[in-house]
Amino acid sequence: MGRRRKNQDADLELRVYQKHGAYFYVHRDGRWENLGRDKQAANRKARVFNDPEGRFGTIVYWMDQFLIECETRVKAGTMAQRTVDDYRNAIEIATKKDGSESDKTGWLRRYFAPPMTPLDVTPNHVKRFLQLGAQAGRSTQVNREKACFSAFMSWLITTSQVPGLIVNPCLRASGVRRNPESKRERYVTHEEFQAVWAKGSKSVRLLMELTYRSLQRPESDIISWTTANVITDSDGRRKLCFVQNKTGRPHQIALTPALEDMIQRPVGSVLKLREPLVKRLDGGAYTYDGISAMLKKAIAAVNKERSKTDQPQIASFGFRDLKGKGATDMYFFAMKPIEQIQQLLGHANKATTEIYIKQRWRETAEPNNVQLG
Repeated sequence: MGRRRKNQDADLELRVYQKHGAYFYVHRDGRWENLGRDKQAANRKARVFNDPEGRFGTIVYWMDQFLIECETRVKAGTMAQRTVDDYRNAIEIATKKDGSESDKTGWLRRYFAPPMTPLDVTPNHVKRFLQLGAQAGRSTQVNREKACFSAFMSWLITTSQVPGLIVNPCLRASGVRRNPESKRERYVTHEEFQAVWAKGSKSVRLLMELTYRSLQRPESDIISWTTANVITDSDGRRKLCFVQNKTGRPHQIALTPALEDMIQRPVGSVLKLREPLVKRLDGGAYTYDGISAMLKKAIAAVNKERSKTDQPQIASFGFRDLKGKGATDMYFFAMKPIEQIQQLLGHANKATTEIYIKQRWRETAEPNNVQLG
């Protein structure tokens, strides 16, 4: 076990030292590994390396190592932060405010618990994992968790972390099929949009409009936009410039006067450096779950009023549904070319955009009225 230095910070894990403003872990082979400048994150990584619970060689041990590797990829620009966040939710068990464990996280950790090792996993284990997720009413989420586990197993194989592990048990060649998923078909009508918008807070209204106008992902792109994403190019044109979280590709959207006004309403005409565009009253950034809860409250408020006059209730929808509404409205109402919508969405091919739009549009089909004879 590593010996603490005399000047060792009492709050640091064993083998962790601070140097030049960063934290380093000293491996048993003498190698120093930079753990970054965040003490909490450094300690979390160090606990994995120190392995105080003796889990070395188990799936849980290697999954924790995999997360550390993923964080390194984010810094190198080869993996999106959103992907790591999804992987972390699948692997780590989050704690609620009351101290209890969240049953929505850590499904991989619970199912592939010690003493199970990577060599113990068979395709049947993966199939059963998918089956249990479907039975719990979380088919889509468990598919994402299976994808995380597949990426994890591939990492073990390609890096030769586990001698003898040569086949990924998650692949289709092993007979594993993911659970069927229902498509996102919710189309929010203009009347529904306007009714909920009227009941929403300024931040809810802004995120609704930005999602509808920009067609970007509210949960991973728009929610993280700051005033630094608003630029003026050499020709004096105003733009929103950002890197799409999912694709990792740079994206630019022209700032029309309407969009510019929409942004300046909450932040003012003088933009503060790196101030969130969608912000709380204290100026901080919202979490997507937090502002989504505010949207649900606005929908509930509308429905409460409608119930008094026997009006039909508005079915629940999320900010993400407004991205689909925006694309659909551009195509069917504004008659914009599919290529223009594809460019705005950032889709790699036109077929994806066509499916994205048309699965949300439902019209009554007319019968064949051709006169015979």
